[in-house]
Amino acid sequence: MQANRKNILITSVLSIGLLSAGCGSLPNESAEAESQRREGKEESDSAVPVDASIARSGMLQKEPEYTGTTTPLRTVSLRSRVEGQLLALNVDVGDAVKQGQIIAQIDDALLRTTQNQAEAELAALKSEVAREEARISNARAEVEKARAQLVQAQADSQRQQQLVKEGAIAQQTAEQARTESLTAAQSLRAAQQTVRTEQQALAAAKGRVVAQQAVVAEAKERRSYSKLTSAVTGVVLEKVTEPGNFLQAGNEVLRLGDFSRVKVVVQVSELELGKIRLGQSVKVRLDAFGNQTYTGQVTRISPAADTTARLIPVEVVIPNSDRKIGSGLLARINFESQTQARVIIPETALQGRDGGTGANQQKQNTTASSSSAQSPNSNRQGTVFVVTQTGDKAMVTARAVTLGERSDGNVEILSGLQPGERFVTRSGKPLKDRSIVRLSILSEQQS
Repeated sequence: MQANRKNILITSVLSIGLLSAGCGSLPNESAEAESQRREGKEESDSAVPVDASIARSGMLQKEPEYTGTTTPLRTVSLRSRVEGQLLALNVDVGDAVKQGQIIAQIDDALLRTTQNQAEAELAALKSEVAREEARISNARAEVEKARAQLVQAQADSQRQQQLVKEGAIAQQTAEQARTESLTAAQSLRAAQQTVRTEQQALAAAKGRVVAQQAVVAEAKERRSYSKLTSAVTGVVLEKVTEPGNFLQAGNEVLRLGDFSRVKVVVQVSELELGKIRLGQSVKVRLDAFGNQTYTGQVTRISPAADTTARLIPVEVVIPNSDRKIGSGLLARINFESQTQARVIIPETALQGRDGGTGANQQKQNTTASSSSAQSPNSNRQGTVFVVTQTGDKAMVTARAVTLGERSDGNVEILSGLQPGERFVTRSGKPLKDRSIVRLSILSEQQS
């Protein structure tokens, strides 16, 4: 029994020794893992939590939006130019018409009678011209006959005078031949005067023909007015009268709209007028076509402003080649700014000289913003912390930026920060160059 107790004691000692030998390496491995956990925790605890945003280009101040109503480029009233009964009206409201298309017909019975009378009178006057031309022809023949007789009489008179000198005939016979020569000369002059008289009568007759031709042309023109044609390519906006009504000259029949282009008149404040010029491009959105933006152009700036509201009418014309835009639609107009788009960031992202952020820094930024409102050019430099990330590790770099205008808690960055870069907007603790940071869930993620 004593021997058994001795064996049990030896076995227990050996077991304890083996257990101790088997567990001898555990304390070293546990210490190494614990050290790694402590280093990760310390690094995590040292990372400063920050909110970050992505730099983007934009306008510091939103351009004002103006509203107006679409109207046709021009509205044309189709009026009767003659009096008479309206026999037919071939179109209705909403119908499309082309330039030169016959739209209505007015009774032209009286106009046709007037034209026929004028043409008959013209024919009579042309006959008179023909008679005058015949008279002139006859008168010219008489002139030639009188000229031949004169030549013969002058030759006879000279011959008789020679015979008198020779004593062959009596003086009385020679005198008679001379008288006949003078008579022939007078007859020639009379015939020539007749030709001139007939030529004057012909010219007068031709003048009457020309005048009557004008009367006929006028009668034809007035008769053509009985057919009402469209002066423009457009759409019928309003029908003023109906077939069967009697029209006086000047009575309105239809109202047409030219929709090849559409115009919108907006009232612009005198404070914004300096930013608008003739020919300037504008962006136009129509509530009727919400997903489509049109490019218009400023075609007229009124020289007179409303004396009460100080608003100036500005006319904008929009292309409408497909005739899709109608009249009376609500249009929203933004005048394209000539100001260059720049990177815009919140003023809270600007850092002080000590590079700190947080509640105190926000107060400093607020004070700086108030000061800059009074003197916008007093502070043209600033510092922004730019975030760079490698894997899961994020670090910030202090970067100097040139500041522009400030408005509504935002500031323009003229240089030093590019669109697409991530920057710190606020941090839980003061930051320094190359500080390790941890992006909060409020941070904007890069796409």
